[in-house]
Amino acid sequence: MTKSLSKAPLPRRGKNKSVFAVAPYGLWMALFILLPLAMVLWFAFTTEGGSFTVENFAGLHKYARVFLKSIWLSLIATVVCLLIGFPIGYLMSRMGEGGQRTMLMLIMLPMWMSFLLRTYAWMTLLEREGLINRFLGLFGIGPFNMINTQGAVVLGMVYNYLPFMILPLHSIMVKIDRSIIEAAQDLGANGFHVFLRVLLPLSVPGIVTGVTMVFVPSVSTFIISRMLGGGTNLLIGDLIEQQFLGSVYNPHVGSAMSLILMAMILLIMGVINRFDDGEMEGMLV
Repeated sequence: MTKSLSKAPLPRRGKNKSVFAVAPYGLWMALFILLPLAMVLWFAFTTEGGSFTVENFAGLHKYARVFLKSIWLSLIATVVCLLIGFPIGYLMSRMGEGGQRTMLMLIMLPMWMSFLLRTYAWMTLLEREGLINRFLGLFGIGPFNMINTQGAVVLGMVYNYLPFMILPLHSIMVKIDRSIIEAAQDLGANGFHVFLRVLLPLSVPGIVTGVTMVFVPSVSTFIISRMLGGGTNLLIGDLIEQQFLGSVYNPHVGSAMSLILMAMILLIMGVINRFDDGEMEGMLV
């Protein structure tokens, strides 16, 4: 009797605790991810009467230019953020703890303000009678037409999303041991080879994260393109917003646009992630 009792399986309390720990996140994911996605799928493939249809996708080809322009401007903004964020992230990682905290605070400080307020501030700077043109006018230069252009839209994307590139790069670069770079220099590698053979491969995870965090909100933005691009530089985010909140209210077509945009983003992110895996495999070999 005692042997049978001693061999009886004990309750798996650890497993129960893990289930309870995951339950809040599972509930949050179901309410704010799966349920909205199911609603988008429902609207995209149904009519106002609730019957199945694919007609919501039929007329989207006429917006192909808007889709391509959205991707193009987002790619430009992402590349610019990478070119600016990489050296900043590296310089921050080489600072002392006090310098790093100060730089992180300065980078995060603008994000404590309203997104709309930050974008509106650029409107006052870029207008024909704005501060930049007034300053250039002191030297007899200008005025230039900077507002309501694609360049202004890219500038707004870079300004608003640059911290999302710097922070993951810094978090990766700060873990790179200085002795690795010093060893490469001792072996005869110049600055270019140290960057290409050591620093860049070790920073790939941060680059991929930064590119994802900048590209995804850039390609789906609508506030920046509306405020800095005017009515002549509509992006796909503007078209989707018009379908849900504009006078042309049609959530079925808007949901179809959202699905196409989601598929495009997943495709691009899949390519980027495969590049990340390839880089990591090369490093391990």
